[in-house]
Amino acid sequence: MEELSLADAIGAVGVSIVIVAYFLLQIERLNTKGMTFSLLNVIGSLLILYSLMHNWNFASVLIEVFWILISLLGIIRYYIHKKT
Repeated sequence: MEELSLADAIGAVGVSIVIVAYFLLQIERLNTKGMTFSLLNVIGSLLILYSLMHNWNFASVLIEVFWILISLLGIIRYYIHKKT
């Protein structure tokens, strides 16, 4: 059995963060209009991207980039609605 590399471990933490965020959303502990859900998704996806830079997979990189962009949109909307 191969030893887990640092990049893989960081990616696994990122996956865990994204899954926990989604789980908390489903059990209504997080609100989609709040900052926490989007922030957890950005952090998790960035960690996954770090892993993918060491173990390249174009399709996975592509989905993570879009996941980050959509989550950043959520963060921007949070600040826009907070001001009003």
